[in-house]
Amino acid sequence: MESDKVLHVANFSTLFVCMVLKFPQIFVLINAKSTTGISLNSLLLELTGSLDPDTGPELHWLSGKDRVVGLQHGFIVFVTYQMYYDYPPPTYLEYPILIAQDVILMLLILHYNGSLKQSLIYAVVFVGGWQLLTVQKWIIDLAMSLCTFISAGSKFAQLQCLWQSKDSGQVSALSWGMATYTCFARIYTTSVTTGDMQVLVRFIVMALLNSWVLATVMYYRKRAGEVQKKQD
Repeated sequence: MESDKVLHVANFSTLFVCMVLKFPQIFVLINAKSTTGISLNSLLLELTGSLDPDTGPELHWLSGKDRVVGLQHGFIVFVTYQMYYDYPPPTYLEYPILIAQDVILMLLILHYNGSLKQSLIYAVVFVGGWQLLTVQKWIIDLAMSLCTFISAGSKFAQLQCLWQSKDSGQVSALSWGMATYTCFARIYTTSVTTGDMQVLVRFIVMALLNSWVLATVMYYRKRAGEVQKKQD
């Protein structure tokens, strides 16, 4: 009985946190009107994208150019996998909400980078790829197998962005803190409900990498504060 209460708390607290997870980052971006320290590559990987240095439409972010192509993995693969195998809705309800918030965030980044017209390309690729995932069982299984690596890549893209810019001013520590909490909560809910090892490993990896990004954001924020004090 006690374990059921803990499970309900973990499920619904995760859902409530995810309902506003990206809001701090969205508000910071709107106020700053700058994408410094925010990785578009990370966001696209988190949704469904893969990075390829040689092909695809050009995107400007920070001081250089990266190219983004192809349908791969992330939130869209994960929620499709859960629905395909008819897992309990409370274990993945937050993902449609996160996808919607990431789309808003992506549009803001493209807007401030002057690349808003490219949003149509991403929309076509995302929708087409989403339909492709459920054509055959082996496709969704393979996609989920690679999902952890792609999702991990999104975190490393954000870390690389922070290391290059050495500036976390426009990166919301609150958003990353909430994301870290939801991953740890999902480790528990997955272990006591579906027991799906692929899903469990993904959450463990994501919890560790989210913690790393959060620590990096706090480090650069603290360093910026120390520099500001010296200048004053």
